[in-house]
Amino acid sequence: MNERILIVGCGVAGMCAALALAKRGASVTLLERDAEPPPGDADAAFFDWPRRGALQFRHPHAFLGLMCNLLADNYPDLLEDLYAAGARKLDFKAMLPPNLARRYRPRPGDEAMWCLLARRAVFETELRSYVENTDNIRIINNITISGLIADSTGGPINVQGVQVRRDCAAAHGPELRADLIIDASGRTSKFPRWLAASGAVIEEENQDAEILYYTRHYRRQPGIEEPPRGGKHRGNGDLGYIKYGVFPGDNRHFAIIVCLHYDETRLRAAVKDGAKFDAICRSIPGLAPWLADGAEPTTPPFGIGDIRGVWRRYVKAGEPQTLNFFAVGDAALRTNPLYGRGCSTGILHAELLAETLAETTDPHERALAFEQRTKTKLGPIFRASGSEDRNGIRRSKAARAGRVLDDADSTALAFGDALAAASGNSLHVLRGLLRTVNLLEAPGHFLKDRRTRLIVTLYMLRGRRRNAGARRQQGPSRQEMLALVD
Repeated sequence: MNERILIVGCGVAGMCAALALAKRGASVTLLERDAEPPPGDADAAFFDWPRRGALQFRHPHAFLGLMCNLLADNYPDLLEDLYAAGARKLDFKAMLPPNLARRYRPRPGDEAMWCLLARRAVFETELRSYVENTDNIRIINNITISGLIADSTGGPINVQGVQVRRDCAAAHGPELRADLIIDASGRTSKFPRWLAASGAVIEEENQDAEILYYTRHYRRQPGIEEPPRGGKHRGNGDLGYIKYGVFPGDNRHFAIIVCLHYDETRLRAAVKDGAKFDAICRSIPGLAPWLADGAEPTTPPFGIGDIRGVWRRYVKAGEPQTLNFFAVGDAALRTNPLYGRGCSTGILHAELLAETLAETTDPHERALAFEQRTKTKLGPIFRASGSEDRNGIRRSKAARAGRVLDDADSTALAFGDALAAASGNSLHVLRGLLRTVNLLEAPGHFLKDRRTRLIVTLYMLRGRRRNAGARRQQGPSRQEMLALVD
């Protein structure tokens, strides 16, 4: 590849696309509307970088096995930089609850199940430094794109460049042209609207998760260890009316998120207050140990909305709508960030695009092949996330109505409870489940295994009420929580 490529957006997906393409010989320019990171370490980036182009920048992130293995295979020196900055490796054994850790014996494939623990500020600043020192890549900051340069006369729209906003044009000219344009501008991308104005038909699936989530960051006191993993009270769960999770990070930092349905107006008002946010967390047994021993808040609570699954398709009825244009990461396909899949799917999407472009130079074939790769590799993850969102909405509505969803006759819920119970006691089942969680195989693929199906079936036979305890987390009822914050 000796093509000139413009990538709009210098976030995780954009920089990973730049690395994958530059490695194959392309000349890549990343265009970013935000300023460059401030000088200093990751704390300076976390607290001082006005990262308007990535709304989720300060919210917790999960760097799952899929992403970590791609980094280890392709950019091992980047991993070393991340470790030096404080990121930590969590391997398969460390993920196990105590009852299974005692019986653990390594098996082939376990080494692939690991993740990184770090704030996104650590990950992104180290990734950016690595990109800046990679041949064939340059980054232009403080530049805003105002439109497309495209030929829409007959057939698919041939994208040839981008228009530069007037206040940036003095430094860069009114337009930038390239052989290929890649949209990595994230969930607020304007490219679908610009393409539609040129005549493209961009089909979109769009499902609202009907939640907002709120984050607060903390730092442990020196010498205080993290609470042990696993055990009776987990650091993530769903009480029906509220979802919660703790995200351990780097350099003694960690974050807690609280997710609420739109209609939980009283709780939504409460979690914006730091003292009430902490009180809510201390009332949940799985979170309370994290706030013991003087954990210091480093931010006030802050929220993010517009949580939805979105999939934009640039091929309609087998015909490309655009040529020499591709969208990666959240600009093309995104899932509920509650599941922590976005960075992993973003880097996978970038690698899929690089593979596609290396195979053929024909614009039409490239468009079709990339669409098919996206459908095959990312489609199942999107579908599984949508199903989880719909189940979450059902549980939340039931809780607000004073019902327990378990009362409904649901075979799927009974199977899910049996699977949760089995994974808490069977290493074989948990191995398969964690392969799905870490996106190392298609969602649910492990259930094709005969031994896994047999174990889960045996758990179903012992009774639904007994299995449900593996899913239910201890914590206040909705009315008790409302009384706590009023």
